[in-house]
Amino acid sequence: MEKYEAEKKGRQVSDTKTKIPYIKILRILILLAIFVTAGCAKKLKIIDPAISLPENFTASGQNVLAEKWWLSFNDPQLSELIDEAIGSNFTIRSAWDKLTQARQAAIKTGADFLPEVNYSGSATRTKTRIAGKDAYAKNHTAGLTLAYELDLWGRVRSSQQAAVLDAVAAKEDIATAVLTLSAGVAKTWYEFAETREKASILNQQLQANQKVLDLITARFRKGQIGATDVYRQKQLLEATQGKIIQNAQDMILLQHQLSVLLGKSPAAYWSDSPAKLIALPPLPQTGLPTEVIQRRPDVLSRYKAILAADMRTASAIANQYPTLSISSAAESSAIELHNVFDDWLANLAGNITGPLFDAGLRKAEVKRTKAVLSKAINDYSQSVLEALQEIENALSQESYQEQYTENLKKQYELSRQVYERTEQSYVKGQLDYLRVLDALVSQQNLEISELNSRRVLIERRIDLCKAIAGGWDMQRPAPAIMKTVSDTTKADKK
Repeated sequence: MEKYEAEKKGRQVSDTKTKIPYIKILRILILLAIFVTAGCAKKLKIIDPAISLPENFTASGQNVLAEKWWLSFNDPQLSELIDEAIGSNFTIRSAWDKLTQARQAAIKTGADFLPEVNYSGSATRTKTRIAGKDAYAKNHTAGLTLAYELDLWGRVRSSQQAAVLDAVAAKEDIATAVLTLSAGVAKTWYEFAETREKASILNQQLQANQKVLDLITARFRKGQIGATDVYRQKQLLEATQGKIIQNAQDMILLQHQLSVLLGKSPAAYWSDSPAKLIALPPLPQTGLPTEVIQRRPDVLSRYKAILAADMRTASAIANQYPTLSISSAAESSAIELHNVFDDWLANLAGNITGPLFDAGLRKAEVKRTKAVLSKAINDYSQSVLEALQEIENALSQESYQEQYTENLKKQYELSRQVYERTEQSYVKGQLDYLRVLDALVSQQNLEISELNSRRVLIERRIDLCKAIAGGWDMQRPAPAIMKTVSDTTKADKK
């Protein structure tokens, strides 16, 4: 018995001595893999657009644009609406879900950096009958497997970096979507404000036209004019009434559109809101063209797409070369379960695989990824050009729209004076009614045109702010969950 115990202790000591070298070998191989991977990893490049950038824009203001550009309008109602839309709009929520997908894809790709270790286990029980009695035999097995690819040529790292860049681009896409949404909410809000002010103007015009009709009717009854003048004024009165009806329809439709932008069911939530057109603040700083293209999220997204395509090209090139991997597997029964880790390390194996004949598959993939890279570079250069164009267009349009609005104000003031004098001459019997009607229609049309021009001027500023604005840190809304009809009914009852 003592001899058996001594031999058992000797075997354990011997097992310990043989296990240590395997652990060292495993550590050395993993460290070597990390070292080689880091050395062969493809570095990110700085990409310049294939165009010459201007030194400055044609115009610029003095005030720095707020990070949330709509705050510069000093319109609390607008700020409240945009903040609500950013948190509730379903398009923005979908963009956040896309970002989550991209981030998890990057995590999945990065998992190849570490060894994959799997376990297995089984238990069996068999029944036999010996000498008229039942006998049971139990058997338990457990196993471990390890697999790890040495990223000699940077294939895995390049793929992982490409996935990370996709996630960064997805975040920039969210900022782009938010800018588009905020501009859409602002434009819709001021269109709605225009319809409210237009409704007030049309009602005033309707009252003025009714007074003129009363005056003409009185003169007709005295035999001073013909019935034709009365009918013409009645037609103008009905035309004004038709404009009021159309404007009321536009007001309702704009409220529906605003509701959907805010993630609500279409309804007239703002029917009593004191919405009005604002006076524009001073022109904001446009910054330098080089600063703008580094700030705009849509341009940054295209830039990240170039880097991701470059990484995928590197991965495709590396995929043409042999791959070296380490694997290990061990399985032990219940009696030897404590030795499974020893056997696992003892069965380390190195494997090398490489393409011998693939009918040009890998070369075709390299050419395809290079074409994707070329397209990404061209898309980036085009996005830079379009960004510069949007800013210059917005600057020019606002400048000319401001001049046009001032011109309409002068036209309206002159038309008002023309109508007043024409009306006086008509009352004195010096002019016919057609001259009065022309002057009245011209004055009323210019009044509506001037209102519309002020709203368009605000839109031009919105376009400029959207064109020069950048992104900012935002809080991710809660992910969507499935709800059944019964859940909705219960929630409504509560």
